[in-house]
Amino acid sequence: MTSIPVSTARPTPVVLPATKAALWLVGTVIIGLALYYFIGIDQGATSVFGSDMHIHEFIHDARHLLGFPCH
Repeated sequence: MTSIPVSTARPTPVVLPATKAALWLVGTVIIGLALYYFIGIDQGATSVFGSDMHIHEFIHDARHLLGFPCH
């Protein structure tokens, strides 16, 4: 029977500076709010990006799957 050697070395934690963490947080919030707008709020007729229904129709099934009413 062969034995598997066990490493006793501890993993080193990733140190992230506060400024870089803040940039990641701001970026994540912006992307999250954009996704929330396009999936949850954009209705086509009241769209910020024109009066066509392209975005609404593209995300229509995702809206119902996530529980957002749209009609």
